[in-house]
Amino acid sequence: MSLTTPTSWEKDALLIKAQKYIEQMLQHDPTDWQFVLFSSFSLEFLSRSALSNVSPVLLADQKNWHNLYHALGFEPNAKKFLPKSIIVADVLSRLGDIYPEFNSEIEAFCLAHTGMRNAELHSGNSPYEGLSQSSWLPNFYKACSVLLKTMGKELADLIGDDAAELASKLISAALDDAAKAVSGKIKSHKIVWDEKEKADKETLAKQAEVWATKHVGHRVDCPACGSLAILQGEPIYAPTTTLEDDTIIEKQQNLPNKFECIACGLKISGLSHLSQAGLGDVFINKNEYDAAEYYAPEEDWSEYEDDNNEPF
Repeated sequence: MSLTTPTSWEKDALLIKAQKYIEQMLQHDPTDWQFVLFSSFSLEFLSRSALSNVSPVLLADQKNWHNLYHALGFEPNAKKFLPKSIIVADVLSRLGDIYPEFNSEIEAFCLAHTGMRNAELHSGNSPYEGLSQSSWLPNFYKACSVLLKTMGKELADLIGDDAAELASKLISAALDDAAKAVSGKIKSHKIVWDEKEKADKETLAKQAEVWATKHVGHRVDCPACGSLAILQGEPIYAPTTTLEDDTIIEKQQNLPNKFECIACGLKISGLSHLSQAGLGDVFINKNEYDAAEYYAPEEDWSEYEDDNNEPF
């Protein structure tokens, strides 16, 4: 007798759903709360897919034996039967027991990440507001990578090649222990700054503000002195454009690679060092253009002869 796993708990169906939520996640800017929300949806379905890959029976809530019967591919005769699966915390716990690479650190992150989702959906709290990407995004991609590997897949299979390349950089930056020394560098600059006279600090802060507004880059507060500073980076993807009324809005996501504050002299280079300093979040450059000018064809003067009507 051939039995078929119910679609609701079938590994490929769960993985497809995880991919759908990833697609929704990537349609939002990393600075948006929706980006985090959809990531948590995807993580849960990816976890359930990984457990179903071992056996869909492991997803069944054992309080009612009909759930086990359903997971085996049978159709329970119980009236008004609705299959019930285990909670995500149990899914993660079982994965941790089955796969050594799904260690306690990854399990704890997954539990916290899906827990924030519950707080967002079922309470008046707003856990995603002000949440630094560097505090969760590298761990998210690492967890996804480990879960996919248990199914013989790679991160690119879930998020695409471009996003996987970015994820690899974020994971590597988070694992760079040498970058932790940057905290000492920030502390030493802060000590020197705090010893300056109040008038000198005010003057330097004003100079830094003027300097920052004139330079290309993302303006941030210096972690050492609090003055306005500049964060520069490299483009991640091609810019996106949207039309709002008669204005073209162009957005470019950038991965930070360099920081400078002229007030206290602090300079930091490299994503791993910037991440340790709390400056490793993807930032967005935004430009606005008049739609008529944006779509207007460039003037072509190639067929015109040179103007030789110069006065003698």
